[in-house]
Amino acid sequence: MHRLVHAASAPANAFFQARTTINGVAAICDALGGLYLPESRTLVVSDLHLEKGSAFARRGMMLPPYDTIATLRILEAVIARHDPATVISLGDNFHDRTGSAAMPENFRQVICSMAQGREWIWINGNHDPDGAHGLPGASMDELRHAGLVFRHEPSRVDGVGEIAGHLHPSATVRRRERSVRRACFATDGKRLLMPAFGVTTGALDLRHRAMNGIFDRQHLVAHMMGRDRIYSVRFANLLG
Repeated sequence: MHRLVHAASAPANAFFQARTTINGVAAICDALGGLYLPESRTLVVSDLHLEKGSAFARRGMMLPPYDTIATLRILEAVIARHDPATVISLGDNFHDRTGSAAMPENFRQVICSMAQGREWIWINGNHDPDGAHGLPGASMDELRHAGLVFRHEPSRVDGVGEIAGHLHPSATVRRRERSVRRACFATDGKRLLMPAFGVTTGALDLRHRAMNGIFDRQHLVAHMMGRDRIYSVRFANLLG
């Protein structure tokens, strides 16, 4: 499933967000795909997979070369909406190890402009374990900040207070006699799993076996991303 949201379509009503808490820390799930922590003015995004088209091209598979700028324009929109002091990008920021070094200068300037006056943290992911090169900010494997822990892959041992990415969660509901599947923020109140932010990233259903053991399903809520709003659905009400 691919995600393509036009930054210019950012809604003017309150439905574009859903409020939640992660281990007692207030958070806002934004329909554009970012998580905002108002107390620390921190914006979290995950799995940008920048330069995915270029990575495929290097392997002889041609994709339309617009994924990076489309993703960056949505990131600009969510940053403009919340004006964060800190931005944390939770790994797989680039689709492969060479993505940040090979990224064209015009895209690099877009990132530099967004990062100006802000603290910017690149969490290393399995696609880009060597960090971001030639870009503002710091690269690290894990960050403890604002009472939470930020990492790319969710921990099977220490998940309390965790915000992670990697699994690209999605959820499915029935609407008007048909099933609708959307990327989602998934949380049971103790931890939160981020949706993938990149416009050409896929998604994995919350009922997939890879999700087993991550959440307390009795308290699990999927904050599903519509085109211009968030739909919050309890796990028990999702389609299997």
